Amino acid sequence: MSIIWTIVIGFIVGLIARFVSPGPHNPSGFILTTVLGIVGAALATWLGQQIGWYSSGDKAGFIGAIIGSILVLMIWRVFARSA
Repeated sequence: MSIIWTIVIGFIVGLIARFVSPGPHNPSGFILTTVLGIVGAALATWLGQQIGWYSSGDKAGFIGAIIGSILVLMIWRVFARSA
């Protein structure tokens, strides 16, 4: 059940991040939106642990995952623009 929950939350977080962030949303699709949400949550967790906001066992919350996903979108656009 944990994997299904991760996919559902990742998709919702990815949708919110795409809605909130300005600019083109390419590439798009269910799988890439879900991956965006999951990677954003992982990035937010890692950054939070490095900064000291989270201990080693804690995970980023819903808002942190959205912010992480927006950061992933911004990084994606920088690399996509330069290619």
